Amino acid sequence: MIEDAFREASSRDPDRKKVWVALVDGSKPQLAILKARARKHKVRLTIVLDVMHVAEYVWKAAHAFHREGTPEIEYWALTRLRLILEGKSAAAAAGMRREATVKKLSADERVSVDDCADYLQKYTAYLHYAAYLAAGYPISSGVVEGACRYLVRDRMELTGARWRLNGAEAVLKLRALRASGDFDTYWTFHEARERERNHASRYADGVVPPVTSPTPAVVRPRLRRVK
Repeated sequence: MIEDAFREASSRDPDRKKVWVALVDGSKPQLAILKARARKHKVRLTIVLDVMHVAEYVWKAAHAFHREGTPEIEYWALTRLRLILEGKSAAAAAGMRREATVKKLSADERVSVDDCADYLQKYTAYLHYAAYLAAGYPISSGVVEGACRYLVRDRMELTGARWRLNGAEAVLKLRALRASGDFDTYWTFHEARERERNHASRYADGVVPPVTSPTPAVVRPRLRRVK
């Protein structure tokens, strides 16, 4: 699937003039494949870690310091997320470790804190959110997930629906064309290709002779307006 995505992007940017951005969830195999494909296609790829995955770790760490549903836990989590969005993930990681030590949390109590700090340090190369936002890059997959829900789930998960791969693929392509406003353009292209395949390809130089009627056309009287 990632290879297909690179091929599609290459067709849209053959001269490599655009910025290529990949939004990831932190999966090691996913990162390895992305980097390998970027080298293969000679692309300078900017990899962004989905901020929603970061937020999950931060909220889990917040529970080590404050109770669920209190203003304190919300303030703690939002303060750390703001630091991370400002591009200061290293400071956020160091700060929560230091706070856990100062408050003398037990090894069990600080597991979520250390997990969050480790996560931030492990993926620090993909957490430059301040620069990403300034450049207009996406930092969350919400738009993509919303598109998948609208494009795929709302159509394919109808009650009683059963799909084979070829049929499902055809329906999704038509739905995508219609949703993007490209259906009329596509249909003109489709008809031209059908004419070429079914007619032009059967004649020399692809020139289809004009259609002539075998019998003279019958002239029918036109309607007359009767008062």
